[in-house]
Amino acid sequence: MYDNIRKDEKHKMKKIAIIGSGSWGVALGIHLAKMGHDIKIWSFAKEEADLINIEKKCKFLPNVTLPESIKCYTSYKDVIEGADFILQVTPSKFTRNIIKEYKEYVVPEKQPIIICSKGIEKDTELTLDEVVKDEIPNARVGALSGPSHAEEVSIAIPTVLVIASKDEELKNEIQECFMNENLRIYTSSDIKGVELGGALKNIIAFCTGMAAGIGLGDNTFAALITRGLVEIRNLGIALGGVKETFYGLSGLGDLIVTCLSEHSRNRKAGYLIGQGKTLEETKKEVGMTIESIDNIEAAKKLSEKVGITLPILDAAYDVLYNDLNPRQAVEMLMTRTRKAED
Repeated sequence: MYDNIRKDEKHKMKKIAIIGSGSWGVALGIHLAKMGHDIKIWSFAKEEADLINIEKKCKFLPNVTLPESIKCYTSYKDVIEGADFILQVTPSKFTRNIIKEYKEYVVPEKQPIIICSKGIEKDTELTLDEVVKDEIPNARVGALSGPSHAEEVSIAIPTVLVIASKDEELKNEIQECFMNENLRIYTSSDIKGVELGGALKNIIAFCTGMAAGIGLGDNTFAALITRGLVEIRNLGIALGGVKETFYGLSGLGDLIVTCLSEHSRNRKAGYLIGQGKTLEETKKEVGMTIESIDNIEAAKKLSEKVGITLPILDAAYDVLYNDLNPRQAVEMLMTRTRKAED
């Protein structure tokens, strides 16, 4: 009933450009198209665009049929021009270059850019909203985050997210545009904390996967989630985030779903490493971007820059880049110097 009401209010329907044809971009497109919005998706690959346009399928969501109204293009101009706002849904390592390519079509202050990816730029250690501002200084920027697997959003499983921005009008617009009985949106002004929570939780999920891969149990998973949240909180606060944000949807909420879900590619990557796969074998088997692996170097540099010790993050880094055996990593964490819980 709510959807029918929204579809009759034509003045509220938006033209939305989605940059990225992966599982999350397509899932958001499905949700928004079903609400009556005009959805155009950009893909770098013609075969992916053809699959969406002709077969109404996404290779990353094989069991889902897309609404007929969704169109996919390989031209930025075709997707962005005339859009009310842009959803940036590409891996963090490609974000800057893609924005460089399409920014000539963006109308600053009129076409908000909403970051829907979760990551940190490796070379600069900037969060993705900062990357956008670096490239388009006058852009209106927001970040959409929270506990959300594309597989579930695409089939309308109830999901709750947070939109973060310093722009009050933008937050309200996104909240109005996205919300229905299947997707609830809260607002936040702490875009830094929301971005960092979304990026850093992937590393802890990777560690939880490693623990599963070497045969550890629920006690270990609970410890990793709890102490991992402490590391996320400490680094996030040191970098300018608000403490409460890390106990909310984009912090604790996203951490739980990513650490424990079968849908999590970060957890799966850790599991494969724990099983003895090499990094290259793991990337090949997962088949999609693994943000935890891409972001762990940036996170380590940030922790060193602000002078914070993050034992779980450091152990994961040593497993990936210094040939530390995952079982040895567990032993190192368990035999650290005694301390009070913080």
